[in-house]
Order: sequence, then C-alpha cells, then structure tokens
Amino acid sequence: MKSNSFIKNNALHMAWAVSLVATIGSLYFSEILQYAPCKLCWYQRILMYPLVLILGIAAARKDNKQVLYALPFSVWGMGISLYHYLMQKTPLFKEGAAKCGMVPCDQDYINWLGFITIPLLAFTAFTLITILLGLLWAQMRKER
Repeated sequence: MKSNSFIKNNALHMAWAVSLVATIGSLYFSEILQYAPCKLCWYQRILMYPLVLILGIAAARKDNKQVLYALPFSVWGMGISLYHYLMQKTPLFKEGAAKCGMVPCDQDYINWLGFITIPLLAFTAFTLITILLGLLWAQMRKER
C-alpha cells in the first residue's frame, strides 16, 4: 500500500519535473548552443511544452484526473522521438531524414557515448512521463 500512495501523491510532480527539465534542455540546445531544430524536433517540442503547464497545474491542484489529458501527449511524443532516433541511427530509416526540411532529421548535434542524441533524450523523457502517468492511471482505476 505504501508504494501505491507514493505514486498517487508524487507521480504528477515527478512527471512535471521531467517535462520541465526536458523543456529547459530543449531551449538550451536551441537558444544557447544555437542548434537549429528539425521538423521532428519541433513536433516533439509541440508535445512536450504543454506538458509543463498541464502537469504543473495538475500537480499543484492535486488533480490526478488530468492524467487522461497528459498521457496522449507523452505517448505520441515517445513514438515521434523513437522514429527520429531510428532515423539517426539505422540505415533503414535514414532515407527519409533528408526530406525532413531545411535541417535534416539525421543531424547529430550531440552523440555522447556513441548513442545518446537529442532524440534519445526526448524519448527518455517521454517514456519516464508515460510510465509515471501510466502507474498513476492504473492506481486510479484500481481505486474505483
């Protein structure tokens, strides 16, 4: 029971913190380091930035029902960032990267340890948010 109440009391705050760090990181890469975002990066931003507001307000109000509004953003973000990462790292998806726009979607601005790129960071953030919100949603359904 103790872990269930931990999720119920803290999942929104933790998901909000992840979305805030991801948003600040995104802005740091583009505004401070001057990395031009590609089209898929913009789609990921469109899905991440509102989560800061939705999850922040929900956490402040202790409104766990907002998980239903935030979860689709994180799931779609996971899909787009995974596709983006596969474009960067696998030959099978690389062909579409050049058609992405002015900035090709396979541009590696960072490549830490040979595999950590900006889309992988976004995928990690969206995945963490999805897991936290999924656990909260499961807890809410169990309590019905």
